Amino acid sequence: MNVKERIEYLKTVINKYNYEYYALDDPSVPDSEFDLLMNELHTLEKEHPEFVTKDSPTVRVGGIVQEKFSKVIHETPMLSLGNVFSTVELRDFDNKINKEVDKYTYTTELKIDGLSVSLKYINGYLFQGATRGDGSTGEDITENVKTINSIPLKIPCLNPVEVRGEIFMPNKSFRDLNVQKTKLGEEPFKNPRNAAAGSVRQLNPQIVRKRNLDVFIYYLMDRTLTDSHYSALQLVKSWGFHVNPMTKFCASIDEVINFIDEIEVKRHELPYEIDGVVIKVNEFPLYEKIGYTSKFPKWAVAFKFAAEEVITVLEDIRFQLGRTGVVKPVAVLTPIMISGSLVSRATLHNEDFCKDRDIHVGDHVVVRKAGEIIPEVLRVIPEKRTGVEVPFAMIANCPICHSRLQRKESEADYYCLNPQCDGKHLEGLIHFASRDAYNIDGLGDRILTELFNDEYIKDFSDIFILKDRYADLIQKERFGTKSVDNLLAAIEQSKKNPLDKLVFGLGIRHVGAKIAKLLASVYENMTQLQQATLDDLQEIPDIGFAIAKSVTEYFQDEKNKVEIERLEKLGLNMASPKIFESRTSYFSGKNVVLTGGLESYSRKDATDLIEQKGGNVASSVSKNTDLIVAGIDAGSKLVKGKELGIRIVDEAEFLELIMRES
Repeated sequence: MNVKERIEYLKTVINKYNYEYYALDDPSVPDSEFDLLMNELHTLEKEHPEFVTKDSPTVRVGGIVQEKFSKVIHETPMLSLGNVFSTVELRDFDNKINKEVDKYTYTTELKIDGLSVSLKYINGYLFQGATRGDGSTGEDITENVKTINSIPLKIPCLNPVEVRGEIFMPNKSFRDLNVQKTKLGEEPFKNPRNAAAGSVRQLNPQIVRKRNLDVFIYYLMDRTLTDSHYSALQLVKSWGFHVNPMTKFCASIDEVINFIDEIEVKRHELPYEIDGVVIKVNEFPLYEKIGYTSKFPKWAVAFKFAAEEVITVLEDIRFQLGRTGVVKPVAVLTPIMISGSLVSRATLHNEDFCKDRDIHVGDHVVVRKAGEIIPEVLRVIPEKRTGVEVPFAMIANCPICHSRLQRKESEADYYCLNPQCDGKHLEGLIHFASRDAYNIDGLGDRILTELFNDEYIKDFSDIFILKDRYADLIQKERFGTKSVDNLLAAIEQSKKNPLDKLVFGLGIRHVGAKIAKLLASVYENMTQLQQATLDDLQEIPDIGFAIAKSVTEYFQDEKNKVEIERLEKLGLNMASPKIFESRTSYFSGKNVVLTGGLESYSRKDATDLIEQKGGNVASSVSKNTDLIVAGIDAGSKLVKGKELGIRIVDEAEFLELIMRES
């Protein structure tokens, strides 16, 4: 056997042992033998680099250190799941499915508490790994996922294929990591999920490799390869992926409920953290009929386990100011672990909540995580009182500007009404720059607070003239030329954001992301929205008196008018995409599917162009699809489009259609 043949043999054997260990949980050789084979492969590849291939197990040692993660547009959005918390709600979910389709079954999977990941393969090789991000846009973490042993670098499927799963840190790895961090004098991670997320976002893959992460795959995106979700999981398992061994096929909702009862008893014995069970309809052909909401598929749901309740001491009550001026009490607790994370604060909602529950500083209290996310105080334990506890008392003045608070009629909350309150301004700026609003990379809470305190930023418009302070910024501690350049570039890029992002970012009371998107779909530009009357707004579905009143009051305020005028002069987009729509456009009313990569446009930019021309961009091919735009490495959507006889154009034809007005 020559050197090349020996290397190929070692790769085959090592990949086989990796598959046994990670996918089957049934290793056939001890770790010592595996290590000997890996060392031999390392040595041979070092001596003969001409024989190194991109699927070699040695690739997992970690690639080059990255400066930052590039953005990835998900071809099919990574949707979240709806939640249920009881058997009654589960049966209601089943009843809704039953009204739409007959003869269906379920697959139940453990809901791993980790970080969602998308893995794409081309010609059988791992091509790209990406985080979920906001569901539409994630971050490219390809070099990092290569270091995770349970992710195969090569699979026996030559078609372009995408699988999705959950990256997690096993409990043992979490404990070992925190021991190391404590020895180094570093702050330990609060829970395995935070540790996994923090590890995946390391710019140095060498660090990621040492964190011993794992992945369970829960989706095969190509539904042409098999007809059910359960069989799809068995298929990807045969390709070498790690599928949770407790995944179960269930013929009925009764079997689902029995499975959940079993898991709830065993959940704390598992070697990884879970927070529920995911239930999915098995049969792929039924998905389109069952349908989707704007946020999640109707054919799947997550059953969340009852929140863990623990007892601790309420040491103090502090008051927190929000961007709308609302002041809320917050409990300072003796730190305790709840559902895998350390909790030292919890919401107390408002004055009525505290008085109804007779909350005292010094009380022993029962705390849980509402929806497993936000810690809240449920009740006090009065029999543990010693007599030194102090009854709750609402403060009379703003904790930041000290102006008198007012409780609005028919509301439980107190507000700071001082228009000059620095606390409100800062919270408003943080909201404006946040990911869900204007999404300005690099302008997080800490940086914004520092720039606010230095009086560089006081209003939204000040963000967009930061470039005029370039010389001052690069002199600041922890800033420097490169970080300032990146920040200013992100600010400039954000000006292209759609109108709904700006409307949401303004922080208008009662206007969340959904209402902002609704307003931007009704009004062609900011001017029209500003001129909308109370009656006009209330004619829009889902907008009642409270929202309409809040919107009109905001735009009638002279200070707000001046600020919006400044933002427009600074180049922020003030128009809804519909203003660009041409009634004679080729795309008007057409359903378009994009597949593969385009050289001229990103996926998001191409989508925006089509929507501006009056078209609708869909994520999957169906009989209702009018056009498929096929770019580089177009996959299964192209094949299905040909089968259905749908018109298919390449990038050059697409550009011609974009320019066409008839």
